[in-house]
Amino acid sequence: MTPRPRGVDHPPLTAPEENTVSTTASYQVSGMTCAHCGQAVTEELGHLDAVTSVDIDLVPGGDSRVRVTSSRPLSLDEVRDAVDEAGYSLAEPPT
Repeated sequence: MTPRPRGVDHPPLTAPEENTVSTTASYQVSGMTCAHCGQAVTEELGHLDAVTSVDIDLVPGGDSRVRVTSSRPLSLDEVRDAVDEAGYSLAEPPT
Protein backbone atom coordinates (compact mmCIF):
# COMPACT_ATOMS: atom_id res chain seq x y z
CA MET A 1 0.00 0.00 0.00
CA THR A 2 1.37 3.40 -0.96
CA PRO A 3 1.25 5.96 1.84
CA ARG A 4 -0.60 9.16 1.04
CA PRO A 5 1.27 12.42 1.41
CA ARG A 6 0.44 14.45 4.49
CA GLY A 7 -2.17 17.15 4.03
CA VAL A 8 -4.14 15.17 1.45
CA ASP A 9 -7.62 14.60 2.85
CA HIS A 10 -9.36 13.01 -0.14
CA PRO A 11 -9.35 9.37 -1.18
CA PRO A 12 -6.95 8.30 -3.91
CA LEU A 13 -8.25 8.87 -7.42
CA THR A 14 -9.27 5.82 -9.41
CA ALA A 15 -9.15 5.26 -13.14
CA PRO A 16 -12.47 5.51 -15.00
CA GLU A 17 -14.23 2.29 -15.91
CA GLU A 18 -12.89 0.94 -19.17
CA ASN A 19 -15.89 -1.25 -19.99
CA THR A 20 -18.31 1.63 -20.54
CA VAL A 21 -20.34 0.97 -23.69
CA SER A 22 -22.93 3.27 -25.18
CA THR A 23 -25.71 2.57 -27.63
CA THR A 24 -27.33 5.12 -29.94
CA ALA A 25 -30.69 4.51 -31.57
CA SER A 26 -32.85 6.77 -33.75
CA TYR A 27 -36.62 7.08 -33.66
CA GLN A 28 -39.15 9.07 -35.66
CA VAL A 29 -41.53 11.08 -33.45
CA SER A 30 -44.79 12.60 -34.70
CA GLY A 31 -46.42 15.80 -33.55
CA MET A 32 -43.50 17.95 -32.42
CA THR A 33 -43.67 21.48 -33.79
CA CYS A 34 -41.31 23.62 -31.71
CA ALA A 35 -38.36 23.67 -29.32
CA HIS A 36 -40.71 23.29 -26.33
CA CYS A 37 -41.94 20.00 -27.83
CA GLY A 38 -38.36 18.80 -28.15
CA GLN A 39 -37.64 19.84 -24.58
CA ALA A 40 -40.62 17.81 -23.30
CA VAL A 41 -39.49 14.69 -25.19
CA THR A 42 -35.88 15.17 -24.06
CA GLU A 43 -36.98 15.52 -20.44
CA GLU A 44 -39.13 12.37 -20.47
CA LEU A 45 -36.46 10.28 -22.21
CA GLY A 46 -33.92 11.66 -19.74
CA HIS A 47 -35.91 10.08 -16.90
CA LEU A 48 -34.95 6.63 -18.21
CA ASP A 49 -32.05 5.47 -16.03
CA ALA A 50 -29.74 4.45 -18.88
CA VAL A 51 -30.14 7.55 -21.10
CA THR A 52 -27.03 9.71 -21.34
CA SER A 53 -28.06 12.10 -24.14
CA VAL A 54 -30.92 12.99 -26.48
CA ASP A 55 -30.51 14.84 -29.78
CA ILE A 56 -33.50 15.99 -31.84
CA ASP A 57 -33.71 17.07 -35.49
CA LEU A 58 -37.01 18.97 -35.34
CA VAL A 59 -39.22 18.80 -38.44
CA PRO A 60 -42.29 20.99 -37.76
CA GLY A 61 -45.33 19.41 -39.38
CA GLY A 62 -43.48 16.16 -40.05
CA ASP A 63 -41.75 13.34 -38.23
CA SER A 64 -38.77 14.54 -36.19
CA ARG A 65 -35.71 12.33 -35.74
CA VAL A 66 -34.79 11.66 -32.11
CA ARG A 67 -31.40 10.06 -31.37
CA VAL A 68 -31.05 8.53 -27.92
CA THR A 69 -27.68 7.51 -26.50
CA SER A 70 -27.79 5.18 -23.52
CA SER A 71 -25.54 2.96 -21.45
CA ARG A 72 -27.60 -0.09 -22.46
CA PRO A 73 -30.01 -0.87 -25.28
CA LEU A 74 -33.50 0.49 -24.56
CA SER A 75 -36.62 -1.47 -25.37
CA LEU A 76 -39.06 0.01 -27.85
CA ASP A 77 -41.70 -0.01 -25.10
CA GLU A 78 -39.47 2.11 -22.81
CA VAL A 79 -38.96 4.71 -25.54
CA ARG A 80 -42.61 4.64 -26.65
CA ASP A 81 -43.84 5.11 -23.07
CA ALA A 82 -41.51 8.08 -22.48
CA VAL A 83 -42.50 9.75 -25.77
CA ASP A 84 -46.20 9.13 -24.98
CA GLU A 85 -45.73 10.66 -21.52
CA ALA A 86 -44.39 13.81 -23.21
CA GLY A 87 -47.58 13.95 -25.31
CA TYR A 88 -46.23 12.68 -28.63
CA SER A 89 -46.02 9.36 -30.43
CA LEU A 90 -43.49 7.27 -32.27
CA ALA A 91 -44.16 7.35 -36.00
CA GLU A 92 -45.10 4.02 -37.49
CA PRO A 93 -42.41 2.68 -39.79
CA PRO A 94 -43.42 2.65 -43.46
CA THR A 95 -44.87 -0.68 -44.60
